[in-house]
Amino acid sequence: MEELYCQGCGAPIQTEDESKVGYAPKSALTRDEIVCKRCFRLKHYNEVQDVDMTADDFLDMLHEIGQRDAFVLKVVDLFDVHGSFIQGLNRFAGNNPVVLVGNKVDLLPKSINFNKVKNWMRRVAKNFGLKVQEVYLVSATTGTNMKELAFELERIREGKDIFVVGSTNVGKSTLINYFIQNSTEEKDVITTSYFPGTTLGFIDIPLDDRSSMIDTPGIINHYQMSHFLSKKDLKTVTPKKEVKPKVFQLNEGQALFIGGLARFDIEQADHNIGYVCYFSNDLNIHRTKLEKADELYENHLGELLSPPSEETLKKWPKMTKETFKINGQQKTDLVFSGLGWITIPEGPVTVTAYVPKGVRVIKREAII
Repeated sequence: MEELYCQGCGAPIQTEDESKVGYAPKSALTRDEIVCKRCFRLKHYNEVQDVDMTADDFLDMLHEIGQRDAFVLKVVDLFDVHGSFIQGLNRFAGNNPVVLVGNKVDLLPKSINFNKVKNWMRRVAKNFGLKVQEVYLVSATTGTNMKELAFELERIREGKDIFVVGSTNVGKSTLINYFIQNSTEEKDVITTSYFPGTTLGFIDIPLDDRSSMIDTPGIINHYQMSHFLSKKDLKTVTPKKEVKPKVFQLNEGQALFIGGLARFDIEQADHNIGYVCYFSNDLNIHRTKLEKADELYENHLGELLSPPSEETLKKWPKMTKETFKINGQQKTDLVFSGLGWITIPEGPVTVTAYVPKGVRVIKREAII
């Protein structure tokens, strides 16, 4: 059977997996011009939908970016900056300038020092080997700082194309949709050409007669919690509004369960101190004693300790643990990738984090 390609983005057409590049329903195959669902939504509804791509496939696509004289807009989730960073982007951006956009700023407490967050994000980018020209904090959902971002991008891109890159669930498509709805009156914004000689899932969205904003598929970072969860559970753990910090006074020998998704143990501590939890407001946190923690998890996972729901439990991996010694003179965040974080006061204290096998736990300087 002849292989079919999307007339909008050039991706090979497939009818099996709606979350992957090139998906089209079987009914679309009878049309003269076949476009994937993502291009169809853009062409007819001015709406970009994110699709997933494996890291290897995405890195192959990144070669195209480095060969172009373009501008790179890297979008990360402010609630999971490390987990939503794309490894290796620095090698493929070439000499193109990179702007780092932290999305979902509306979820952070209003008391936060945003200049401190920007400086911290620059350091994170540097640790990933990525030099960024500017850092912006926005909310594509509420529109916070989006007009300023659009104005600044127009000023500094100097007429170049903008490649928008990001991992899944960072809100990249919401951000692009904001630009489409607020910066163009054209009904048909999609172009029907794609870059020859490569298998791509890029979509061109014209900015003017000479340049485009180019949407790229979202790369899957498998060490994020979200990839273990059902859609129902993902809605529960994904914050929808400003996160309200929850403070727990904990002694040595006590533990917190974040739903049934993660566990936080106090192994050693000199005294009772307050630990500040930053997770979705819909996520229940349960305190218990270490001696009862294993039994509680075994007997009440999916019930008292939920999520995970029944659907998520069908493929729920074993929990793994990692111990951290906090000896610093400043507060430390322990980040559960794709879930949230706990701020630990000044040391010394020894804590252990339990997460599903494959999920990353990161220690960082406190950002709040």
